[in-house]
Amino acid sequence: MNLYFQDESRFGLMTHIGRCLTAKGIKPVVSYQHKFKTTYLYGSYSPINGDSFVWEINGVDTAIFESYLYHFSKYKPKEYKIVVIDNAGFHSTKNIKVPDNIFLLRIPPYTPELNPCEQVWQYIKNRYKNKQFENMEDLKKWLHKTVNQMSPNLIKSITSNHHYLNNFNDVFYS
Repeated sequence: MNLYFQDESRFGLMTHIGRCLTAKGIKPVVSYQHKFKTTYLYGSYSPINGDSFVWEINGVDTAIFESYLYHFSKYKPKEYKIVVIDNAGFHSTKNIKVPDNIFLLRIPPYTPELNPCEQVWQYIKNRYKNKQFENMEDLKKWLHKTVNQMSPNLIKSITSNHHYLNNFNDVFYS
């Protein structure tokens, strides 16, 4: 059994300007492009053991979310996954089949601070600032490389919260 937090985030070719270091009195110059082509990362991250399952796909809707859950259920199929999700409209579980080894648990509406995935996206986006990609293929390669370089220890350090860890361990491992 494992606890995961799930969320989605959009990444695109439009340059996101961020801070950078320069000498005193020197104005930084950053290349900028205004292209609106995007892709999405769907991710499930465990604060318990740093495990992760990330999927890159071009959109968000109920059918994609259902497909994501199906593929996530095949990842470590003997593991029962408690997956904490937000209240995005396409997370509606009324008309989708949730795999038997996944239990979906919603956080209250408008509480992104309760989802540690937000910190994972922030970690990735901090490395994404001031970058310019020629095309979607270059962006996707960069995303795959960045996600694959995130070790379980790094994921635990980003997502760990003693409230989740203590309660999960007390309930399931006592």
